[in-house]
Amino acid sequence: MTKSELIQRIAELNPHLYHRDVERIVTTVFEEISGALSRGDRVELRGFGAFSVKRRDARVGRNPRTGDAVHVSEKHIPFFKTGKLLRERLND
Repeated sequence: MTKSELIQRIAELNPHLYHRDVERIVTTVFEEISGALSRGDRVELRGFGAFSVKRRDARVGRNPRTGDAVHVSEKHIPFFKTGKLLRERLND
């Protein structure tokens, strides 16, 4: 499901809301989650899952073509862990 499909689905389920308001709500939710992760915070949506940021240390990697050693800098990556209710719903 894409963001526009999500907006369309929510608008269909809530005919009393204007499409532009639904779009603003969805965009705001995504921006707040992104903002919290960029600050290093954890975002937990009960029953759905938790978003967090994991840190990967700097390391020496290898160029697969030449085999030369390459320095790979430290990275921060987003991580999502599913909630219990979502796992149960998917596995029923």
